Amino acid sequence: AGAAAAAMAVAEGLVSVDYEVFGKVQGVFFRKYTQAEGKRLGLVGWVQNTSHGSVRGQLQGPVARVRELQEWLRKTGSPQSRISRAEFCNEKKIEALEHKDFVILK
Repeated sequence: AGAAAAAMAVAEGLVSVDYEVFGKVQGVFFRKYTQAEGKRLGLVGWVQNTSHGSVRGQLQGPVARVRELQEWLRKTGSPQSRISRAEFCNEKKIEALEHKDFVILK
């Protein structure tokens, strides 16, 4: 299944998408969990708190994996978080990953 999945990832290509998650998402280790989930899925990007109480960032990787993390950001989040909504924008196909890792920005 590994080789087939890898071939599929190449076939469907890479995407980059920006996100912002609203609700009780600060002070609940949301960034740390998002980083861990991103790494688990093999994605790269970043996550940071905003001054207005949300969490925002960017995800990059194979389409299917990006979709998985979008779903996680929409419904799961960190154990203590209460997500009211997640917004995604600026989705685009990319030729190569623009980040080396999944990082938490201060």
